[in-house]
Amino acid sequence: MNVSVIGLGKAGLPLAAVIADAGIKVMGVDIDKQKAASINAGKNPLPEEPGLGALIRKHGGQNLKATIDGVMAARLCKHHIIIVPLFIDEKKQPDFSLIKKALAILGKGLKKKDTVIIETTMPIGTTETLIKSNLERESGLRAGKDFYLAYSPERIMTGYSISRYREFPKLIAGIDAASTEKAFSLYRAFSNPIKVSNARTAEFAKVAEGIYRDVNIALANELYKITESHDIDFWEMREAAKHEYCNILEPGNVGGHCIPVYPWFVINAHEVPLIKTARMVNDAMAEYYVNKIKLLKPKKVGIIGLSYREGVREKAYARSIAVIKLLKEEGYDVYGLDPLYSKDEIKNNFSIKYLGDFKKMDAIMLLNKEQRYRKLLMPIKDRVIDVKGVLRSK
Repeated sequence: MNVSVIGLGKAGLPLAAVIADAGIKVMGVDIDKQKAASINAGKNPLPEEPGLGALIRKHGGQNLKATIDGVMAARLCKHHIIIVPLFIDEKKQPDFSLIKKALAILGKGLKKKDTVIIETTMPIGTTETLIKSNLERESGLRAGKDFYLAYSPERIMTGYSISRYREFPKLIAGIDAASTEKAFSLYRAFSNPIKVSNARTAEFAKVAEGIYRDVNIALANELYKITESHDIDFWEMREAAKHEYCNILEPGNVGGHCIPVYPWFVINAHEVPLIKTARMVNDAMAEYYVNKIKLLKPKKVGIIGLSYREGVREKAYARSIAVIKLLKEEGYDVYGLDPLYSKDEIKNNFSIKYLGDFKKMDAIMLLNKEQRYRKLLMPIKDRVIDVKGVLRSK
């Protein structure tokens, strides 16, 4: 078997490496020429992902080769996995531009009897409509007759990608029975696949996972506000309420390219007031935390944790951006710190000053679970807005 993996980002590259480690020859496709060269030289372009470096050193340039020539990869390989991002625009509508580009490239090299699997999280029905029609138009072939088409949503968590791909159940569904079997046969060679009845079910299962977390985090945020109004420690209450039938999630900002995005796939198409309200509640937490900062009447405000999650170098939909915008609108002098970003990157990517001295700050907002700063922050904890309860935890 040989496989092309189109999109070598935080999800695609670990996937390509896991497939290569199973003894399957992989050709990864990405628009970044420097990234492709690094992979072929056995160098890991995503050093923050545990375990990935060892796989790239072992297979880069051998079982795993990277290229910017997607058409060539399509012509050389028999199986093709597309795993490129799907973002939402300012109107909260999905932007399929990157997926369409990937489909156009793959379609030019697609051959009879090839298998195409989509891993990108998408709205219900996308595989059977947009994906199918674009591939058929670009290739001149017919899905289900000339080539096989299936869907298998990535279910990873950045920072745990390697183990997730190998061990976590992998949903598989084709546009027909033959497509399901072809995809299942490939995936069982390197993962733990489970068949579901159709692509729509697999698509919605992944979206529903994100919605589940979003709604339950919104509940935690509402409970958190109540505890604050009654001078109750949320984390103590949360632990006291925990038992077999109750496990309250942690409150906080909801960022990243997954949970803030997926609910809109459903909100846009259905009357779902609970899901929509939860999305509004979570987005509004940035303003809630800024209002807490205002009570301290600061001039200089520091933010610790600029990435959307600790340990993940990614600013897509990071709630720090919304917080920074609100703080600047209030006229505060804003500083930032994140172990994943250099001084220059903090200045250039987030348009704020570097936070070098905590004691010079009138207020600090701790957005992520950055435990490494705990001891330094404890002496000034009265000035810290501790979003994730780092200073409260043992």
